[in-house]
Amino acid sequence: MGALEMSLLFPALVAGLLVISTHVPMGRQVLSRGIVFIDLAIAQVAGLGVTAAAAFGFDASGWKVQVAAVAAALLGALLLRWTEKRWPSVQEALIGVLFVFAASVELLLLANNPHGGEHLKDLLVGQILWVSLESLWPIAVMYAVVLVIWFTARDRIGRIGFYALFALVVTQSVQLVGIYLVFATLIAPALAARFWPERFGLAIAYGVALAGYVIGLLASAAFDLPTGAVIVVAIVGLMAVSILIRGRETPAAVSAPD
Repeated sequence: MGALEMSLLFPALVAGLLVISTHVPMGRQVLSRGIVFIDLAIAQVAGLGVTAAAAFGFDASGWKVQVAAVAAALLGALLLRWTEKRWPSVQEALIGVLFVFAASVELLLLANNPHGGEHLKDLLVGQILWVSLESLWPIAVMYAVVLVIWFTARDRIGRIGFYALFALVVTQSVQLVGIYLVFATLIAPALAARFWPERFGLAIAYGVALAGYVIGLLASAAFDLPTGAVIVVAIVGLMAVSILIRGRETPAAVSAPD
């Protein structure tokens, strides 16, 4: 593997580690709450914020686009928190409706954009190979703050706090790695760990996610394949292996995760 490929893969791996650090514990919480598709919905709403800001002529890399993405994601998260309190029995269905609505509005905004297809592809599969180490520092600081809050005050911030943290993290992650990889990083490792004793759960989830990113990055470089899609396949494959090894669900699988 040449120096050029390593120069691309190392920042991509660092970006993956940042996404893994927050998405693995949050994904276990999402799975335990039965709101699996919340990340897709909030990610799509954040993407809608980016697209809307770009449609108004703001620079795609400027701070106004970031504010629009975060604001849209937070509004979506607060809306889902409100629907969870008011109509908890249909929360998953409402999450799906929000996802479809945001995706449809985004398609309408991109309908007359000559680069709309490229923008949509970037939103879905990401551009993890093109991140730079310099651009990751602000995200690393934000994720570090989120992790400190998560592991020290998660029980005190309540549902609204959870939704707000989740929206902030997903907004940044979607722009780093795309919607598909965000969903895979959140849910597949959580599913892989679900069938193991709880004391091993977090370690197994982190291990599956990390191995998936490493295998995916190396395989995409070796075979010249789309990086995000290869990483998703690697993570899901490792999830399947983990589930097959256990063979059946244990009582610990339904307990509250970290």
